[in-house]
Amino acid sequence: MFARSKKPQAPARAHPQPQPQSQAQVQVQSVQAQAKARAVRAQPSAKPAVDVDYVNWLLLRWLIGSSFPPSTLEDSSFVDSCRYLNPAVRLWPKEKAQEITLQVFKSMKEDVKASLQRVRSRLSISLEFWTSYEQIVYLSVKCHWIDETWVSQKLLLDVCRVRCHCTGADILRVLLAVLQDFNIDLKILACTHNNSQHAIHACEELRRELESRKLPFCYIPCAAKALEVIIEDGLQNVKPVLSKAREFILETNSNQEMLVDFKHWTEVYQEGPCKFPLDHSANWNGNYNVLDIVKKAPNAMDNTIKKFQDIFGPRDWVLSDEEKSVVNSLHSYLEPFYKTTTNLCTCKLPTVGLVFFFMDHVFELINVCHDSSHQKLFEKIARDMSKTARDFTSQAYNIYTFTAAILDPRIKGELIPDALNSTSNLEDARDHFVRDYSSIFQAPRNGYSTQQDNTEDGGAFSFAEEIIRKRRRVSMSTAADELTQYLAEPPAPISTDALEWWRGHSSRYPRLSLMARDFLAIQGTSLDPEELFTSKGDSIHKQQYCLPLSSMQATMCIKSWMQSGYQFNFQSTIIDFERLIESATAPDAVNGPESS
Repeated sequence: MFARSKKPQAPARAHPQPQPQSQAQVQVQSVQAQAKARAVRAQPSAKPAVDVDYVNWLLLRWLIGSSFPPSTLEDSSFVDSCRYLNPAVRLWPKEKAQEITLQVFKSMKEDVKASLQRVRSRLSISLEFWTSYEQIVYLSVKCHWIDETWVSQKLLLDVCRVRCHCTGADILRVLLAVLQDFNIDLKILACTHNNSQHAIHACEELRRELESRKLPFCYIPCAAKALEVIIEDGLQNVKPVLSKAREFILETNSNQEMLVDFKHWTEVYQEGPCKFPLDHSANWNGNYNVLDIVKKAPNAMDNTIKKFQDIFGPRDWVLSDEEKSVVNSLHSYLEPFYKTTTNLCTCKLPTVGLVFFFMDHVFELINVCHDSSHQKLFEKIARDMSKTARDFTSQAYNIYTFTAAILDPRIKGELIPDALNSTSNLEDARDHFVRDYSSIFQAPRNGYSTQQDNTEDGGAFSFAEEIIRKRRRVSMSTAADELTQYLAEPPAPISTDALEWWRGHSSRYPRLSLMARDFLAIQGTSLDPEELFTSKGDSIHKQQYCLPLSSMQATMCIKSWMQSGYQFNFQSTIIDFERLIESATAPDAVNGPESS
């Protein structure tokens, strides 16, 4: 505190003799005294003591959940706000917050490892790359499987730094280190990558490594990324129009007067309906909504622009008749693409079969446009789109994805793309089923055991199993009949929940259901379609972009693990935040133990 300077004292005065008070003055003083007493009683009591570590643990959870760096705790305005609420609060320095975060990361990682060892089905992984504001390239590795209750599980394994100009060998080295660290390198059935050549090279080397150990493995490109490239080809020639319309939408959303005027003109011309505020994001759904507004409300746009040009001055927002015509044609052409991405975004489980079903529909639209269009613009668009489509099918269609598709009860053989559906693929799938899933008692050759060996005498058990396997060869056709019977029945309605269907039919197809659990976990996309095509991904990408190297891995992993149901664990001690809050807010709460 600063010392205050002393004011000069006024000269002493003679005090006048007190005069007798009137009754009215006495009443006024009494009222004033009562008011003063009420004011004193109304003053807040002293702020209760708090355990500063309670506050710090809660703040740490907030930092991780919001993807903020530990340095946030040292922001002066933030510190002042906390001290205003309670002067006793002393926030952890960023170094301590960083240290504790790393300890939590290590403890929770051990929990994740232990849980993965209990998974008895094959696992699939997906890869995602991004670059932070520090221009550091990161690779995140996610793990997917279907548990014994037919619930789809997804788990972030790790976030790893890779070289800016990384090669396939670099990616493979990082990926293998992650898989071996979690002790699941021999349980991986498939990998869905981001379509880059380096990722393809890494996956090819991983395939050779696993196949040398007689373990099946496949890798496929991300269907969502391929679809994004296809759509970008379609939008390439209307970028200037999109830019103009987006500027108009941005200004309209931020100016209440313009927004009211635009709504007025949409009602006058019966254009719309338009959802407010207008979507202006740069992702695909946002771009399509911009095209949608230009097509549905051209008169409302023109009148609003004309009115506000008189206020703001000329704006380069006015679209020519030719530009509007191109937008109208392209809007109609891209509408099925928009419906496809919307369905993928809202789908509970975008299995390989369902993804291929939608992609095949998109490819048909491209071929029709390529073969029949008389407009040069659309001929070029369709030609570029066709190349991307061919590249995707050449990489994505194989025996593993065929098997994953037919095991989706909504797809089976009827809705598989013609280029994938073949007699040879079906025979290969049948051979794989008979060889590795013919008996729910014997251990398949895929790196895991479907039933625990509870027999103490391992030698006797092995000999008995050998005899059983020989005898079961006679009844292999019975096992194969499960697949035959399953495929002979018509597909389930497309709205069916595939995992719910298998939950209800697993007793009917006991062997085939084991295979379904493995193959339905293969991901059709490495990215969540909703993150790629809608504004949901904007906030996620911002968080990834803004985190520094020192806290990227720990923050993202802990956040993901907590969302997956893992408890906040610090040095083998579970931090129960709900009980912590209850104890801190209890009337008789006392200070807790100091932080270690």
